[in-house]
Amino acid sequence: MDQYVKKGYLNSEFRLFHLTDQETREVEYHYHDFDKITIFLKGNVSYTVEGRSYELKPYDIVLVRHNDIHRLTVDNSTPYDRIIVYISVNFMKAYQTEAYDLSYCFQKAESEHSNVLRIPSPGKSSLFRSITRLEQSFLDDGYAAELFRQVLFLEFMIHLNRAAQKDRLEFIDTDNCNSKVLDILQYINDNLNGELDIDTLAEHFYISKYYMMRLFKQETGYTLGQYTSQKRLLLAKELILSGVPGTQVYFDCGFKDYSTFSRAYKKFFKESPRQTL
Repeated sequence: MDQYVKKGYLNSEFRLFHLTDQETREVEYHYHDFDKITIFLKGNVSYTVEGRSYELKPYDIVLVRHNDIHRLTVDNSTPYDRIIVYISVNFMKAYQTEAYDLSYCFQKAESEHSNVLRIPSPGKSSLFRSITRLEQSFLDDGYAAELFRQVLFLEFMIHLNRAAQKDRLEFIDTDNCNSKVLDILQYINDNLNGELDIDTLAEHFYISKYYMMRLFKQETGYTLGQYTSQKRLLLAKELILSGVPGTQVYFDCGFKDYSTFSRAYKKFFKESPRQTL
């Protein structure tokens, strides 16, 4: 695998749709430049996000932040049914005040080290009821049907954040992961501006570099070098779009000089740092 692929394109601040697939092709590791919420309805699906794997149950809620590298595996013996929401970073910012922040559920999931939220008692849950109303709205083709679905989505987000605040959701543990690899992934993402070569990582984690490289590739499907380089580039694009000059970005993302950064950036994104603006 030479590099991860960006999948899904968001031409507006928000996109909501309901998909049912009788047959789903295997989805390789990829990323999005927007946040994604999947409400799993039916099927046999395993989701892997940043080294953590989850076996989904109906009405599980999967939260994937922009630039998270993830994949899914689908057993096509049963249809794969889900509601998917693509949300731009700006959309979330529009719903942040001193009184509330609709991105709180993402922050809570990150602090709990879990990408999948489960409703313990669906029959008693207002969040579950909001999901079923949202699901049923896709059968509605009446006046302002699309706007109505967006209103129901905002209702869902309010109930989701209320449930997260009051610990009425189960942040499920991963079904399959290696704690050492998770520690390495966390360390890399926390230190993208620092030294992350193989020798430095092996010394930090008191592990043979050859064993570490084999273990990382075995558990994640990608090499340490690929992962580190592309995470740095994804962060660089985010910083450039936020207004940080490219001449500062390369340093903040761990590149030794601007020319090396610029070449890597252009190869990955098919445009120069200046063209991103």
